[in-house]
Formats: sequence, C-alpha cells, structure tokens
Amino acid sequence: MLLPGVAFFIVFKYVPMWGVLISFQNYQPFLGFGGSDWVGLKHFDRFFSEPAFWTLFRNTFLLAVYNLIFFFPLPIVLALMLNEIRLQAYKRVIQTIIYIPHFVSWVVVVGIAYLFFTTEGGLVNEWLASVGLEKISFLLSADWFRTFITGQVIWKDTGWGTIIFLAALAGVDPQLYEAAKMDGANRLRQLWHITLPAVRSTIVILLILRLGHFLDTGFEQIFLNMNAMNREVAEVFDTYVYSVGIQSGQFSYSTAVGLFKSVVGLVLVVAANRLAKRFGEEGVY
Repeated sequence: MLLPGVAFFIVFKYVPMWGVLISFQNYQPFLGFGGSDWVGLKHFDRFFSEPAFWTLFRNTFLLAVYNLIFFFPLPIVLALMLNEIRLQAYKRVIQTIIYIPHFVSWVVVVGIAYLFFTTEGGLVNEWLASVGLEKISFLLSADWFRTFITGQVIWKDTGWGTIIFLAALAGVDPQLYEAAKMDGANRLRQLWHITLPAVRSTIVILLILRLGHFLDTGFEQIFLNMNAMNREVAEVFDTYVYSVGIQSGQFSYSTAVGLFKSVVGLVLVVAANRLAKRFGEEGVY
C-alpha cells in the first residue's frame, strides 16, 4: 500500500531536488550535468550584488507579510464561525459556496477583478462615480497593488483553508461543551476555553508549514496583475526567475535565485519549529 506513495515522492519530489546542482554550474543543456563547468558560488554572488536584489526582496517580503497578517487568520475565524452553525444543511450550503473560488483559475480571478475594478465601466468605479467620488485606477496603481493581490488571495482561498480547521474542530469531545454549559459558560467562554485550545496545535503547525513557503508569492497571480505602471512594486522573486530563467535562458542563475528562496524558507521553518517547542507545542518534527 505504501509503494505508490513512496514512488511518487521519490520520482516527483526527491529526484528533481538534484536539479539545484546547476546553480553551482554554468549549465549547458547540450552538455548536461557531467559536461557543464562548475563555478561555485558565482551565481549567488551575482544575485546578491544585483541592484534589483533589494527591490525584489522588499516586494516579495511585503507581499508575504500581507498574506501572513491579513489572510492566514481568516480561515481560522471563518472555521470558528461555521462551527457555531447548528443547522447542518445550512452549514453545508455555506461551505460549498465558500469552497468554489478555490477551483477558479487565477486567469479567471484576474478577469473578474478587471470587470469589477477597471476605470472603463468597472462596477466599483461606476459606483464611485455615481455617488460623486473620483474613479480610482486600482489596476494601474502601485499604491493599490499589494492590497489588490491580498484581496484576491483572500477571496479565492479563505473558504478552502477552513477545511483543516473544521476537521480539527470535529474532533473536539462534545462532553466538554456539555460540562462547560453546566458550569455556566456562555458560547464566548466555550470558544475561548475549549474550541481555541483544541485547534491551537493545528494553527501552529500550519503556520510553521506556511513559513516554509514564505517567499513564494505565487508567480501566476503576480504575473497576470503586473503591468508597466505597477512593475516597481510587483516584481518579485518568482517573476524575476521567469524573466531571467525562461525568457533569457539563464538556467543556472535562476536556479540560484530559487535555491535562495528555499534556504530562507528552511531557516524560517527550523526557527519557528524551535520556538513552538519552546512554548510547549509539538511542532512539525
């Protein structure tokens, strides 16, 4: 029974990891690993000395922080609210509705956002104009870009993110709530003293795992929303890897950039895991 799963991880997860070796080479596709010259840390030196490095780091870091602060807590809050619904049929309908955006591609999400926020007939701007306010160029404004990106992530994935927390809440012993009611605890106190402690370890584990992808802001969404007017704040590591790696054919250099992101994620996971254990949580290992 374990063989298909083990084979999947070996073929699609562990074998491709050897590809990071080309970040230490001047990789030539026709020469392969064996024939390409080894150059040590040359590509990393170039990356850290590039004038664009700190711009990329700032843009990526700020988008990651936006997602962590404004998106990460929302599935927890939504799961707690859904858990308070006692009518199961009504609860399932709401769950189905909030799960649907997760299955919509980023192309469609960006298209919907365009219809709502464009200055040429967009619903939001038409409403602003109807109440006497000036139209706002959401799609071309650098000031609105991070808010716009975070809002799309919240709309698309908040509902889907509730699944794990609802599963954790389903494991709470109902007798705990009955005992709390007999002691006079209202719904808010039950939430604080029973429900939240029940999902605390799940929250910590998911937070640690999320930190492993801290600098992964999502290439497709950023690329589709990026234009000449907001490029200054929209260019992140993922889009930079695409432009230098795919469009310019600098495979070794773009792999070095990707490896840097992975190392940052690994450091954050190790640090967060140690911090969690110091505060009495189990951590991820």
